[in-house]
This record gives sequence, structure tokens and C-alpha cells, in this order.
Amino acid sequence: MSPQQPARPVTVGMTVTHRRYVPYSHAHYAGNLVDGAYSLAAFGDVATELCIRTDSDEGLFASYSDVQFRAPIRAGDCIEIEATLMRVGSRSREMGFEVRVVARGNHDRGESASDLLDEPIIATTARGVVVVPSAGG
Repeated sequence: MSPQQPARPVTVGMTVTHRRYVPYSHAHYAGNLVDGAYSLAAFGDVATELCIRTDSDEGLFASYSDVQFRAPIRAGDCIEIEATLMRVGSRSREMGFEVRVVARGNHDRGESASDLLDEPIIATTARGVVVVPSAGG
């Protein structure tokens, strides 16, 4: 793909999903909890990929709204971060975000034991707006 090639069509409902392990070096609080900023940084990563896919540009975050910390994220968790394109403006892209815990450490079974969860835990949700360059550059 050349740098001059036009982006794919911008389609409401498009999603990007990342998965990652939460390292113990990111724990800030008792119980190996990570701070809420961890989710916001992860939202930035999936938003960047979604903008690259739709606009061939990383975009720039303009705002977050309706951020809800619904359940804890702990060091040792495996999380899934999803961005869904909700609205398309001439330069703005509104996205819905969700962080889900899909695996969690189980120290009752051993120091390095971890369990896949039958149902993911929705940890953080938000909406955000990203701006991209105009189609003309």
C-alpha cells in the first residue's frame, strides 16, 4: 500500500480489537490494581488503529465522554480492548470503547496460575472523539 493510496470507506459499526496482558509493573494500588488511565491509554491504541484503517492517518484524540470504571483491572489480567465507530463527521470520528477482562490470575491455585473467564468482565466503557485530516490533506 503506497502512502498516497486512499483509505478504505469509513463505515459506522467498524471495530478494532486488541488483546494484552497487564504486567505487574503497572500495578499502582493494593490488590495489584492498575489505575483508570491504563484503560484510557488502551483506548488510544485501538482508536489509532481504527483511524489508520479508515483514514490512513493516526488521528488525534479530541475528547472522552461518559467514561465509566465498572470493574477493577488487575496486574496479571488479560484484557480485550475494543473500539467501535459510532458516528462519522467530515473530520471527526466518534467511537465507543470497552475494556473486557478475559483471564485473571488465580493465586489460590498457585503463584502463576490464571483462569480464562467463562464470561468476560466489562471493566471500563467510554465514548471518544478523534479528529483526522480533511480528505484533501
